[in-house]
Amino acid sequence: MKRRKAIIGKLGEIEFRDGYYAYVGSAMNSIEARIERHLRKNKKMRWHIDYFLEHAKIEKIFYKEAIEKEECWVAKNFASIFESIPKFGASDCKCKSHLFYSKNIEALKEMAKMLGMKEWNKN
Repeated sequence: MKRRKAIIGKLGEIEFRDGYYAYVGSAMNSIEARIERHLRKNKKMRWHIDYFLEHAKIEKIFYKEAIEKEECWVAKNFASIFESIPKFGASDCKCKSHLFYSKNIEALKEMAKMLGMKEWNKN
């Protein structure tokens, strides 16, 4: 299995396996603006996901509208099944990670749908 290393902000160098990754984040205001920011190539490097996306391609985006922040609840559900990258995206909470790995994209999609998430389709 091929592996690649990348510098992820203050986390430093991390080795990533080929496969699929699901990132769990939140956008309590203006989810469209947050997603569009992540899709842009030229942006200020601010979050762990910004550094990761320099080396990755977004295949699918899932979202869930909520009144309260559910980011950590979603991350804990992903962590119960998938391997994670320690501390990724979780510097402001007690989660072990917000980035999860699978060899199979379908398993990640299934989990997202099971948690009530919808696929992002920008028209």
